[in-house]
Amino acid sequence: MIPASPPPRIDFNTRKALMFALMAERLSAFYEHGQWMTEAQGATLAGNWLSRSKLQLALSERRLLSDLSDQLARQLAATLSREAGLYASHEMMEALDPNYQSAFAHDMLDECERMLREHGVAD
Repeated sequence: MIPASPPPRIDFNTRKALMFALMAERLSAFYEHGQWMTEAQGATLAGNWLSRSKLQLALSERRLLSDLSDQLARQLAATLSREAGLYASHEMMEALDPNYQSAFAHDMLDECERMLREHGVAD
């Protein structure tokens, strides 16, 4: 019997991208349905996304990414009009496609990176 190899290690950039995607989903859900995803819903969604790529991340780490994405999404929503929020949400969802370039999305990725580092998530 061949021992199973451990799942690939998830690097900082993958964590940052995951946090960005969770933030985009949170904003989209908020502006489309008027409610925020819970921390558990975000952690589950992150787990589902990772499993598609045969990647794993501990529940505690997924919960942290979920919580941080929630904080950032709510901060952003609090500063935007509804129309600007809908635009921001749409722009972030479009930016999930690696071929789509967006200065706003790059700024949000930088903000995700800042928050992750602030909370001790390192390379």
